[in-house]
Amino acid sequence: MAFDPDKDKVLKAWKCEETGLIISINQYDKGQPKLQIGPRILNKKEGGQRTPVKAGRLTMEDVMWLYEMIDEIKDDMAARVSPE
Repeated sequence: MAFDPDKDKVLKAWKCEETGLIISINQYDKGQPKLQIGPRILNKKEGGQRTPVKAGRLTMEDVMWLYEMIDEIKDDMAARVSPE
């Protein structure tokens, strides 16, 4: 079965304004929601946003932001995942 972009959904996303890192809960078709780390969207010095890039290695700022957000992310994801 080929990938169908119309079946790929972002259910919720969080963005670290400081580093541009995006964490999101995604779901493909009727599959279980899954957590995605990345991409990273950086701001241009002259205004606007650059093209998304891979998250790559996380900085300490990324880790601290993720640590602060993890309970909210976990609760949101738990509400979306059906028990197995």
